[in-house]
Order: sequence, then structure tokens, then C-alpha cells
Amino acid sequence: MDTQEFYIRHASETDARGPYNLEEMVSLAETGSVTVETLYYDATTERWAVIGDNPAVKTGIFPEKKKLTIKAGETLGSNNKPKADNLAPSTVDDMLAAAEGLRDDTKHKRSGEITTSRPTAIGMWAIVVMSVLSSAGGMLPAVDVLMSLDPIKIATNPLALIGVIDLVFAVFIGLGIVNLYPVVRFRAALGLGFFGLIFFIQGLHTPMLAAIAGSVSLYLCTIFISLLPVIISAGVGITALGYLAFQLSSN
Repeated sequence: MDTQEFYIRHASETDARGPYNLEEMVSLAETGSVTVETLYYDATTERWAVIGDNPAVKTGIFPEKKKLTIKAGETLGSNNKPKADNLAPSTVDDMLAAAEGLRDDTKHKRSGEITTSRPTAIGMWAIVVMSVLSSAGGMLPAVDVLMSLDPIKIATNPLALIGVIDLVFAVFIGLGIVNLYPVVRFRAALGLGFFGLIFFIQGLHTPMLAAIAGSVSLYLCTIFISLLPVIISAGVGITALGYLAFQLSSN
């Protein structure tokens, strides 16, 4: 773990910071900039994980403090020894600047941060577009129901209800509230089962495949952090849900 590099972000953030080595992570933890609730990118699973959920990572970043004890008869040496050189001590700000590529000798590290933050931003906006398309597919065929403002009619029209929920998702995700990603994943799974079953029963195989592709892509955009998988998922999802919205609104 000593050579491991960490990309981190808070749950409310979409852009990642890093890379930081273990020593830098320990320093950030000591200043409170990193907590057990901070997310780090787990390269083995290609997902964001909570530091506190991984005992090995947590122990490495938050090592147990050893208590200093003095045995009888022992004396402590003075720490006020002259330094061999006049180098200024590194501060936390210096360390952060170095890790984030703000110093001349560490500018190369910014490439990793850019590579990480760009896919998350693309994935977030792809989710917004897919949610809007899904909302259009559910709301446009039920315009009369929605315009009636009758809660009972809206509640008994599943397409209209899902469309309203998707529109709410689009707004909040567009505002950067990525804490909703777990709910978006549940919505993707629900759409996969609901629309897939409906279209299968009706014998509409192309819309069924579009619903499956759109739901899976929506889910994947919430977990991928690599650029190519995010772009592929976004392209497939937007195309599939766009086609599905067109089919639903034209019927």
C-alpha cells in the first residue's frame, strides 16, 4: 500500500483530487481534510468506495496512535538539536500544492486528476440527458393526465409517474447532487424490469432492447470512472432512451 496512489473526493463532489500517496493521505487525515467517510477510487473494482469500509485502507490512513511511556530510570533526549541544514519545513499547504500539481516539480500529477474528473463529469451529464429523455418518454404520452393536475390520475398512470420522477432526477443530478446515484441505480434496475417486461409481453422486441440498453447504460454511468467506458455507456444510453422516448411519444 506504500506505493499506492489515491484519488479522493467527498460524496457531494463530482471532481476527484489526487493522486496522493499514503504519506500524503495520512497528513490529510491528520488535518481533517480526509475522513473515514471520504471516497477513494478502488482501481481493482473500478468503483468509488468509502475509506472506512476497507479495514486495510482505513488502518493505513488512520494508523493507531502509540502511547509514549517512560520506564523508570530513563531520560528523554532533547529534540532541540541543531538541524543539519536550513531547509524550511513542509506545510500542509505545500503538500497539497505539490500533490495537486500546483508546483513546478509536480505539474505532471495533474494529468491523473484531469483524467479522473473528466469521465465523472461526462457520466453525470449523460445521466441528466438520459433522465430527461426518459422523462419525455413517460410524460409526453400522458400530457392530458398531467395537465389535469389530478393526483389520482397521475398516480394510476405509471408512465407519467416515472416521467415526473425522472425529471426530478435530471434537475437534482444537474445541480451536482451525486448523492442520488444509489437511487438512480435503483431507478435503472426498476426501468429494466418494468419496461422490459411490458414490451416483452406486447411483443415489441426493439423497444424492449432499447429499454434494457438504456437502463443498463444509466446504471453504468453512475459507477464508471474510466473515460472510454463512460463515453460508450453514455452514447448507448442516450441513443437507446432517445429512440424509446420517440416511440412512446409517437404512439
